Amino acid sequence: MSYLANAVEDMLNPRSLVGAIFLGAIVFALASTVVVFVRRSARRVGEHLSDVTALRFVSAFAQVLVYLIGFVLYAHVVPELRALGTALLAGASVVSVVVGLAAKDTLGNLVAGFSLVLYRQIRVGDTIRLASPLGVISAKVQIISLGFTVLVDEEKHEVIVPNNIMMGSTIIRVGREPGH
Repeated sequence: MSYLANAVEDMLNPRSLVGAIFLGAIVFALASTVVVFVRRSARRVGEHLSDVTALRFVSAFAQVLVYLIGFVLYAHVVPELRALGTALLAGASVVSVVVGLAAKDTLGNLVAGFSLVLYRQIRVGDTIRLASPLGVISAKVQIISLGFTVLVDEEKHEVIVPNNIMMGSTIIRVGREPGH
């Protein structure tokens, strides 16, 4: 019986390799279960909405947040990861500045995507007029993601517009689908 007790104690001891791996598996399984619940809930709610753009964004954000919280909790439980976490945090601050400068256009698209999703100036299904390098185009909004917006013009061509362009342009909303 003492062998079984020692095995269980070793599996739950975050200081041992076996315990750290076992606890990591438990945390990952719990986080994955919560993510599945978030996806199913978003799907159920989406069935009752006419515009699911904001719901998709919130669902994806919540899923990333669940895994991030799970990792932080796991790192807090395993003592050897606390020092690594501190070092990673210091390194991440330097890397974030470098990445921020290198990816300012991408980050600008993300911020503009947040604005489009949250303020809902345009919605999926709206028909808009937008200035393009080829002149003013009339198109229907098909997808609004965080990085870009997909429009379908009158000739059924997809026009992919970065969100910082969408936010920086004057948009004329020609029509809105009923129920929006």
